[in-house]
Amino acid sequence: MALVKVYNLKKQEVGEVELPDSVFATEVSSAIIHQAVVTQLAGRRRGTASTKTKAEVRGGGKKPFRQKGTGNARQGSSRSPLFPGGGESFGPKPRCYFKTFPKKMAQAAMRSALSDKLGSERLIVIDDFKIGKAKTKEVAAVLATFGFNKALIVDSDNKNLEFGSRNLEKAKFLRTEGVNVYDVVNHEWLVLSKKAAQTLGERLTGEKRAAKAKA
Repeated sequence: MALVKVYNLKKQEVGEVELPDSVFATEVSSAIIHQAVVTQLAGRRRGTASTKTKAEVRGGGKKPFRQKGTGNARQGSSRSPLFPGGGESFGPKPRCYFKTFPKKMAQAAMRSALSDKLGSERLIVIDDFKIGKAKTKEVAAVLATFGFNKALIVDSDNKNLEFGSRNLEKAKFLRTEGVNVYDVVNHEWLVLSKKAAQTLGERLTGEKRAAKAKA
């Protein structure tokens, strides 16, 4: 088990938490992290770009000029891609960019991303991330105390923290169930509440599922 220091909101060390090595101290695979990020970003693409082909452009029923004797190349329609206003050759059409990614590979990618953050000392565990009001300045003050620049904040159902983080340009809040590889990699710091860290450990090791199966 990896021992990680736990801090309060004033950056004072208040204890330690044990996190499973199988989640936070595994061998980092940059290849599977890259594959997970590519898959996630591909799924976000709308794929609605569309152009008209020669057959779909309106007009062009009449031959623009006679076949021979003009010195020009023969043309059968003014809607040819060679003419202004003509159709598009090999232009984009609506399509789906979705890529399949096995569940076990997604879990392995998440374990690699979390292990990389902990190994590079870019993971901080907060004992209890409770703020008085859903104010941006309160969340910004906490981040400034720790000296965070671009941070991903993860906690369970914490409405004040969630609403207070919305207007921060370089910080993002996610609930535990919404943590993903892209956001972990895309932010310099990963800030976990103690409860969120333990929940991620249980979810990615299968300890909770195993306990339920035994029960």
